[in-house]
Amino acid sequence: MTKLLLKSGIVVTQDKALGVLPTGDVLVDDDRIAAIAPSLPASGAEVVDCTGHFVLPGLINAHMHTWQTALRSVAANWTLLEYFRHVHAGLATVFTPEDIHIATLAGALNQLDHGVTTLVDWCHNNPTPQHTDAGISGLKESGIRAAFFHGSPKPDPKPGEPHFSEVPHPRAEIERLMKGPLSDRNALVTLGMAVLGPHYSTLEVSAHDFALAKELSLVASMHQGGGEAKTPGGWEALAAQGLVGPHINIVHGNNLTDPQLRTFVDLGVSFSITPENEMAQGHGHPITGRLRALGSAPSVGVDLESAISGDMFTVARMALASQRALDNAAERARSGGIPATSTVPAAEAFDWITTRGAAMLGKGDRIGSLSVGKQADIAVMSLGALAMWPVHDPAATVVMQGSGARMRDVLVAGRFRKRNGKLLDVDLGATRMKLAESGERILARLNVPSVSRQVAVE
Repeated sequence: MTKLLLKSGIVVTQDKALGVLPTGDVLVDDDRIAAIAPSLPASGAEVVDCTGHFVLPGLINAHMHTWQTALRSVAANWTLLEYFRHVHAGLATVFTPEDIHIATLAGALNQLDHGVTTLVDWCHNNPTPQHTDAGISGLKESGIRAAFFHGSPKPDPKPGEPHFSEVPHPRAEIERLMKGPLSDRNALVTLGMAVLGPHYSTLEVSAHDFALAKELSLVASMHQGGGEAKTPGGWEALAAQGLVGPHINIVHGNNLTDPQLRTFVDLGVSFSITPENEMAQGHGHPITGRLRALGSAPSVGVDLESAISGDMFTVARMALASQRALDNAAERARSGGIPATSTVPAAEAFDWITTRGAAMLGKGDRIGSLSVGKQADIAVMSLGALAMWPVHDPAATVVMQGSGARMRDVLVAGRFRKRNGKLLDVDLGATRMKLAESGERILARLNVPSVSRQVAVE
């Protein structure tokens, strides 16, 4: 690779020592960031003019079920109970490996298009190894950095079959992936485990899954919330066995008690929230403020493109606004007035979609900020003609007016994946067609209407 000099941008580094450079340069050498300063010599590098643009660390989408990309908006009006019934017990059961591949490829490409350089693909529709390999192939083909969190499907059991809550995570499949397509832990696409946890499985299954992840040094991520827990007291039992620690990632967590949260924070557990979908489908309010009160903070994800958009700036603003609303309401209840100042600075929301996502994956030394020596995962976002101008507070402007739609350039490990507004190395026309055909086929098998064939394709 040649050297690249990103020149004269507004550089929001997310590095505490560097902060924000109102006008700054970022030098990329091969896959790493070599230097950051107000001005750097070209030194034989290709110069990329970033005047009138923000230069940002690539965003990190900490939780998304990318396999549902072909079902966009289908779940827009569903509660969580409807989602379980229509998706896991219905639509998910008719997916072929080809459906998983095109959904994952298209979903990952869309994330790149919106400035996301790292995607946590929480794939819990892997009925066969062929489905699993198809999803991994889609991630690799896209060029995104990703953590493939392997999960198992959740259909209604057939007569004589155990309920999914009674089925341990398949060790053989995890070992196959670690010896095969995801053997390199330093590759762009790496492995994690999407397990059931005590809210959705028996204590025996949870203990097995947590211990397996700990043994293999993998992140074990699980949903927490939505109805009654399968194993009341399960978390306490697992903690007593020494199975709860930094390798555990809790998604949502809306129904956790304050003592539980305090214990988890003390044990180094990470948290991923999906604020827009949590509020829409009935999980409850995001736990942002409850974590902040304990000196912690969440990573943030989209969750479901079958329900909402894939824009990370939108979900970051949702998390920020929801917590401010809760804090404002609490102050009105206490004093009858409005807080004297905002309880959560806007800049914190950018931290949630960058450095906190990196920390959740245990990759804070590699990604999440623009720092010398880190991977060159970089997003260049246009201010636009009017939408983000003038810039007074760069970090606040990025959060409050930012949009994935204004991403001009996106680099992953120093390589352009999007340049001058165009995704590279992809046939978008063919991808769009395959994605629509997959969605139509899936929906038709369950008699769900689709109008994609009636819409003109650019």
